[in-house]
Amino acid sequence: MSNPFYKNQGPFTINEILKSIGLKDNNLIKDETVSDIKDLNSSNKDNITFFHSKKYKDIAKNTKASFCITNELLKNELPKKCVPIIVNNILVSVSKVTSKFYPDSINDHFDNTTVQISKTNFQDKVKYGENVLLGENVSIGDGCLIGHNTIIEKNVSIGSNCSIGSNTIIRNTIIKQNVNILDNCVIGKHGFGFFPLDSKNLRYPHIGIVLIEENCEIGCGSTIDRGSLSNTIIGKNTFLDNQIHIAHNVKIGENSIIAGQVGIAGSSIIGNNVKIGGQAGISGHLKIGNNVEIGGGSGVIKDIPDNTKVMGYPAKNIREFLRENKWSTKQQSLTQKLKYPKTLQ
Repeated sequence: MSNPFYKNQGPFTINEILKSIGLKDNNLIKDETVSDIKDLNSSNKDNITFFHSKKYKDIAKNTKASFCITNELLKNELPKKCVPIIVNNILVSVSKVTSKFYPDSINDHFDNTTVQISKTNFQDKVKYGENVLLGENVSIGDGCLIGHNTIIEKNVSIGSNCSIGSNTIIRNTIIKQNVNILDNCVIGKHGFGFFPLDSKNLRYPHIGIVLIEENCEIGCGSTIDRGSLSNTIIGKNTFLDNQIHIAHNVKIGENSIIAGQVGIAGSSIIGNNVKIGGQAGISGHLKIGNNVEIGGGSGVIKDIPDNTKVMGYPAKNIREFLRENKWSTKQQSLTQKLKYPKTLQ
């Protein structure tokens, strides 16, 4: 899905792009026109993309992009039709190029286009509480409820029969039908993406959206960040408990259940029918397979294959965890007996 909300200021010539990242015109590169910047997966001919980690080498081999921002170590993984643009700092360069195409995507100031819902065409279509505000380019389906003090900022589409709780803020988001979003949620703001550069933090543009599929529930106090170059997706019939953080570019499959205070770091992919216990943490850029169960309080730092149960930190197979925990308990008991003889206990 292309971004429906941010206006592309391109096309630009490749030499204009090189200049924006501090590179001189390259006589070996024809001054072709570049229409957009996209990730390795979704890029097409006349697009520029980026490749910054060997983890994505299999995707890089099949990219359709005409140009790719990368480094000397990774350039040979690209197809011959994709011209490598060699830089010292790939992600900083990507940030600058994205800002050139989408300058409005950098900041996330409050939406000054909002008006009271009572002054819009939705006043007779939606049941709403006190002090509900709507921004520009908002659509709301039939049978929806919106709670008190909620702000639906610009660029939001809400399907039919949805319930939006009180004190919630939503922007840059597509919500399908029959979705419940409970109180105090923040959905569609930019993610935690920036780079320290010259004693400052360079903010990374976020041109993606949040997509919440049908029949989902988002618990109280949860935050879902919009994507940077791709989208953040919550799959059909997935339920999130309270106080959950979903970072940018995360994709959660269908029929998954995530308990309270779970954090999922950026660009991780969660499969279908996944269950995650409370206060578990998932590191970034991981792939969690289908039918996986992750115990509460676990720390996941590597990929997990399908049909696996894990627990602990670092998360490991549940049988291994229980076996080690049982041994640890026995060791503690023995140490206690040696340290404190029976007469002193």
